[in-house]
Amino acid sequence: MSVAKFSIGKIIHHSLFNYRGVIIDVDYKFLGSEQWYQEVARSRPPKDQPWYHVLVGNSVHQTYVAERNLEIGEDISELNHPMLDEFFCGMDNGHYQLKVRKN
Repeated sequence: MSVAKFSIGKIIHHSLFNYRGVIIDVDYKFLGSEQWYQEVARSRPPKDQPWYHVLVGNSVHQTYVAERNLEIGEDISELNHPMLDEFFCGMDNGHYQLKVRKN
């Protein structure tokens, strides 16, 4: 099993598509369907490495991205995304703070 390089709340930069985003969930390996992988993951990133659920900055989109296509975001300013408040309660030192969910 691979160790994830990025954690939830980390601001990242997508190296292929040049966008900023924030990690909202981490899968230890690719957990999508084979059909999705064939149709969407055109660069054929490894399935046995971590994959991340990412809110894309300045959009309403959420993506599923292989670790090899991500790098630490140098711009750690706040992102603009309508779902940020559903996951995070604020930002501390360039890292979004996960909301504590109550039952």
